[in-house]
Amino acid sequence: MRKQRFLKDATAINSLAKRLSKCPQVKRYDKGKHNEAGTIAYAFSDLEESFYTFLENHLPKLAKGKLTPTEIYDLLLEVGEEFRHILYHINDCRFYQYLDTNSDQEGKKDK
Repeated sequence: MRKQRFLKDATAINSLAKRLSKCPQVKRYDKGKHNEAGTIAYAFSDLEESFYTFLENHLPKLAKGKLTPTEIYDLLLEVGEEFRHILYHINDCRFYQYLDTNSDQEGKKDK
């Protein structure tokens, strides 16, 4: 059963972006045409859909245990693509750049 979507349309996304733009810690990432509040709001909308897809579609299929090994493999690849989409939106938000552990690792190697 699908839960209520919070960011179901452009009006809801724009409303969230407007609220986020009041936060100085978000605004500090604005530069040129880049609007961080809008980027975060749009990312959250897509993330909401991706999390729903994983929790309500992929995970139940895996948990039921009625898949063949080939079907499991195919589903794991679908999950990977959903995770790739999630990572894209996390990495697209400048506010969350501190989550990029790869850049931290590279910096540690150079020291």
